[in-house]
Amino acid sequence: MSATVLAMADLAADLAAVGGKGESLAKLTAAGLPVPPGFHVTTAAYREFLAANHLTAAVVGASEREVADLFAAAPLPPDVATAVADAYADLGGGAVAVRSSATAEDLPDASFAGQQDTFLDVSGTSEVLDAVKRCWASLWTERAVHYRARHAIAPDDVAIAVVVQRMVPATAAGVLFTADPVTGVRDRLVINAVRGLGEALVSGAADPQVVVLDDHGITERRGDAVLSDDIALELAGLGRRIEKLYGWPVDVEWAVCGDEVSIVQARPITVTAHEEWNSSLDGDYLWTCANLGEAIPSVMTPATWSLVRIFMSEVMSVPVLGGHRMDGNIGGRFYLNLSLTMAAGSALGLEGFVRRASEQAFGRIPSDVDVPRLPLSRGQVLRDVVPTAVRFLRRLRPYQKDLSAQVEGARLRSDDARARIAGITEPAALKRLWHADVDPLLRDTSRMLAAGARLDGAGLVRIRPWLLELVDEADANALLTGLHTTAGPLASLGPVIGLDRLARGDITRGDITRDEFIRDWGHRCPDEFEVSVPRPVEDPAWLDREVEAVRDSRTDVRTLLARQQETRAAAADRFRARHPRKVRTLERRMARAAVAARGREAGRSEVIRAFWVLRAFLVRAGELTGVGDDVFFLSVDEVLALLDGDRTALDRVAARRETHRRYAALPPYPTLVRGHFDPFRWAADPDRRSDVFDETRDAAPLGDAVTGFAGAAGIVEGVVRVLTSVADGTALKTGEILVTTVTNIGWTPLFPRVAAVVTDIGAPLSHAAIVARELGIPAVVGTGNATTRLRTGDRVRVDGGRGTVEVLTPRA
Repeated sequence: MSATVLAMADLAADLAAVGGKGESLAKLTAAGLPVPPGFHVTTAAYREFLAANHLTAAVVGASEREVADLFAAAPLPPDVATAVADAYADLGGGAVAVRSSATAEDLPDASFAGQQDTFLDVSGTSEVLDAVKRCWASLWTERAVHYRARHAIAPDDVAIAVVVQRMVPATAAGVLFTADPVTGVRDRLVINAVRGLGEALVSGAADPQVVVLDDHGITERRGDAVLSDDIALELAGLGRRIEKLYGWPVDVEWAVCGDEVSIVQARPITVTAHEEWNSSLDGDYLWTCANLGEAIPSVMTPATWSLVRIFMSEVMSVPVLGGHRMDGNIGGRFYLNLSLTMAAGSALGLEGFVRRASEQAFGRIPSDVDVPRLPLSRGQVLRDVVPTAVRFLRRLRPYQKDLSAQVEGARLRSDDARARIAGITEPAALKRLWHADVDPLLRDTSRMLAAGARLDGAGLVRIRPWLLELVDEADANALLTGLHTTAGPLASLGPVIGLDRLARGDITRGDITRDEFIRDWGHRCPDEFEVSVPRPVEDPAWLDREVEAVRDSRTDVRTLLARQQETRAAAADRFRARHPRKVRTLERRMARAAVAARGREAGRSEVIRAFWVLRAFLVRAGELTGVGDDVFFLSVDEVLALLDGDRTALDRVAARRETHRRYAALPPYPTLVRGHFDPFRWAADPDRRSDVFDETRDAAPLGDAVTGFAGAAGIVEGVVRVLTSVADGTALKTGEILVTTVTNIGWTPLFPRVAAVVTDIGAPLSHAAIVARELGIPAVVGTGNATTRLRTGDRVRVDGGRGTVEVLTPRA
C-alpha cells in the first residue's frame, strides 16, 4: 500500500486520511467485526488529482455539471491509478461497492448522510477508477455544497476519500439502531430490514420489517418477515459489540447473504440535545494542555471536571484573577490559561522568568503566536495576588513540615474511606461521609501535592536553565537523572522498577512483594483522574498480565539504570573539570531538585489514590440511587442533591452523554489554543495542526520534519510503532521506537522495551522526558506532529540530543 491507498485496517486510516466513513470501517475491521474486505483511496490521492490537473480553484463556484465534466476529462495521476488498480486486483477483482468518505462525514454534529455518492456493483479496473473520480466529484454536488454552507464548513475545510469494498450480494439489508433513534433511550435496539439491497430502505421503495429487542431478546415485530430470529439476535449482539467499541449508541448498516452477516458502516446516532463545554469562548486567551494533557489525557465526564475544579482550587495559589479563570474546559479537555500567568508576571516585571519557567513545564510558545495581553495593572496584581499567594503558602506549611508522615496518613485515610463507602446502605449516610471524610481527603491530598512541589520553591524549574548555561543539552539531561537513587524511587519510575523485580522473582531487594506493589501502584493508570475509569487493581488479573509482559519483553531495567548511572558519572566528571568552583553549587541544586521532584510525585500519587476513593463514592451513589453510571454525568454537587432525593439533574444526563460522545470522537486537540476554538471544524480540517491553533491567523500546515524538545540524549535507529492508547501496548515489540500523542505513568511499563520515545505533546519536565532520561532512552517530546507524520513500519533515526526524528526508509 502507499500514501494514496491504504489497507482497510491500516493504523494510518484516520479521519484526515480516509474520511469519516473510512475511519469507522478501519476501526470496525481492526476490532474483528465482519466487514467486507476492501481498501481506502485516501484524501492525499484526491488532493494529488486536483493539483496534477489544476482543479483546486476551478471547482470552487463551478456548477455540479461543470465539476462532473472536469473530473471525467481529467486523468488520474499514474501513481494513483496504479495503486488503485493493484489494490483492486489484490481484492480479487469482481463486483465492488465504491463509497465516498468525506473528512466532515459521520461526525457527531454533521453526519453528511447521503451528501456524497456511492456506486454499487462496479466491476473492472477502468470502471473502478471512473467510480473513484465520480465519488470525488460528488463532493461538489449542489446538495453537498449547500449542506456544508448550512454547517458553516468552508470549501477548503473538507476533503474526500473513497472506500472500495467487495460487493455483498445481499438477500436482506438494513439499519440497526443500538438506542431509540428518536428518544435516545438505550435499553432497546431497533432493526429495520428489507429484502435485497439496503437502497430500497433508504429510498423508501420498500416498507421495512421492524424488530425491537432488549438485552433479553426480541420484544416486538412489525411488518412482513424478512429476518429470522437467529439473524436478528446475531445483529443485536454485533450492535452491542460495536456500541462498546465506540462508547456510544450507533446506527449500523448491515447486509445478509444467506446466513452470513456483514457490517458495511456504523456511525453515531444523531441526538440533537447536547451541551457546549468550551472555555475558549470566554475571551481571547492563550490556553495550553501541555503537561496537563499527560495528567488528564481524555475528555472528562462532568463528574471528573467538577472534582478537578476542587483539586485545582487547592493547588493553585490564585485560581481566579481579575475575573479571569486559570483553568478551563475546552471540548471536555483540561487547559490552563497562560495569558493570566504571563499578564501577572508582566505586571510585576517578571515576564522573562515566568516565560522561562512555563517553557520548562509546558513547552515553548512559537514565536509567531502572540500571548493576548490582559488588562492587569501592577497595583491590581499586588493587591489581589500577593496576599492570596502568601495565605496559600502559609496554608501549605503544615503539610511541608513532615510530608512523608502526611503521605502515609493519607494512604491510611483512603483505605479507610473506601471500606466505609462499601459498607454504607443509605444515601443520606453516604452524603454525610462526603462532608466528613471524602471532601476533606481530596482537599488535603491536593495540598500535599502543592506542598511537595514547593518543598524547594522553584528549584526543580530553575536548575535546568542554569545547567544549560554551563554544559550542553546532553550533559544537562544526564546530570538531571538519578533522582530515584536516594530516599526511594520517583513515582514515575516506581512501576517499572517494581515490575522488573517481580518478573525476576526478586521480592526481597527493596522489600517489595506483590501485595506491596499493588498497594503502591494499583491505583495508577493512564487515565487516573477520570473517575468513570476503573483502576488497575479492580481487575484481579492485572498484575499477572503486567509481569508476564515484562518477562516476554526480555528487558533488564537494572542494566538500563546502571548504564545511565555511568553516563551521569561521566557528565559529572566533565562538569567538575570545566567548572570546579561550581561543583558544590551543583550538588546543592541537585539535592534540592531531588527533594522537590520526590515531594511532587509522592503528593501526586496520594491525590490519585484520593480520586480512587472519589470513584468508589460515585459508584456507590449510583448503586444507592439506582442511576448506575449516569452518576458520572452529574457534577459532585448534583450527586449530593441526588443523595438528598433531588433527581432534577438527571434530566440533563442524556444531553451530557451526547456532548461527551461528540467530543470523545475527536482526536486530541492542539497543545496551544489561542482565541475561540471549534473542535469539530478543526477535526475536519485535513491540514489541522496538533501543536497550535490561533484564531487570529491562518497557520501554515506543519511540514514533514519532525522536531521537538531534546527530551533525553542519544541517537538510535529503529522501526516506528505508533500507538494511540496504552491498551495497544501488546503490539509494541522490543527495540521499536514508540510514537504517541502523550505519555503518563500508565505508559511507564512500556519504556524499558523501546529504543526511543517520540511524543506530540511534552516539555523538558513531562513524563516521557523524565522517565526516558532516567532509563537512558533517547526521547524527543513536544513535536506536535509525530503521530501524523510517522507511520508504523517507518525506519527512522531519533536524535534525542538535538530533538529531531529523520525518516530513513518509509514503510513500504
